[in-house]
Amino acid sequence: MKYDDKVKNRVKRIEGQIKGILRMMEEEKDCKELVVQMSAARNALDRAIGVVVSENLEKCIRDQIEKGEGTDKFIQEAVELLVKSR
Repeated sequence: MKYDDKVKNRVKRIEGQIKGILRMMEEEKDCKELVVQMSAARNALDRAIGVVVSENLEKCIRDQIEKGEGTDKFIQEAVELLVKSR
């Protein structure tokens, strides 16, 4: 699957957040500040997962419709991926 620049940029921002978290640890920042940043990174990653799964699902469904085939399998796989990601 091809990933567009928007998705790649999301992951790059998350990478920056993780680097910031490591820096905070090295600077021995307060636990509360650290957990807030970790939570923000996790939420950003969850949103990125949602974007990747939904874009892939859309493409798969369009391809199946063009072929005249069913889409239930792909919908179920997408739901399972999202459930596993949590």
